[in-house]
Amino acid sequence: MDTMQQLVPPWLEQLLHTSFFWVCNTHGDAARSECNMFCLDCGGDGFCFYCRSSSHKDHQVIQIRRSSYHDVVRVSEVQRAIDISGVQTYVINSARVMFLNERPQPKSAGSKGVSHLCEICGRSLLDPFRFCSLGCKLVGIKRNGNASFSLESKNEVVVRGDQGISNRRLLMNPSSSTDHQIQQGSEELRAGSEQATFPHMSPPPGRRRKGIPHRAPFAS
Repeated sequence: MDTMQQLVPPWLEQLLHTSFFWVCNTHGDAARSECNMFCLDCGGDGFCFYCRSSSHKDHQVIQIRRSSYHDVVRVSEVQRAIDISGVQTYVINSARVMFLNERPQPKSAGSKGVSHLCEICGRSLLDPFRFCSLGCKLVGIKRNGNASFSLESKNEVVVRGDQGISNRRLLMNPSSSTDHQIQQGSEELRAGSEQATFPHMSPPPGRRRKGIPHRAPFAS
């Protein structure tokens, strides 16, 4: 597996180039025949609700939605499959989503006075993110290689960070378990020294106090 396959899952480019929201050829007469789903295990084209039940029942499937005629995906669905850090998110209909691809920016919307811009297309962003969409992050990875969609890389960073915190806590907190054992050993040693210096002795038997002397009676 080359470096690019480690950074980008093989199904992602297929997802970004797939057309959605057309009527399924097999279930065109059904109520939910709109092809707005994508299988991460199979790749391929989009499919409808009924195709999912019959052909992708146990697969990883995400649903594509639309906002202002552009395809979006819910963060809660896609973040289980790829690392989406660096991509601008939006709240639409009480759900946090992100755009699949770059959107044309109106000519009137300039970058003057804008604090955050997409590194690839220059679109103005609401928050300090690097990319406006998953597609722009993909371009950024191919161009610079300083980002990744791999969850394994993200987990490794988290693990290393947690270990670093643990090590720092150990160094900053001398009263750790090791020091507690040393302190406990010192107390045991100190107790043993006291026992050696002052051995246990039973109290001496009490002396009976002499009573009033009785003289033998004089013989008559």
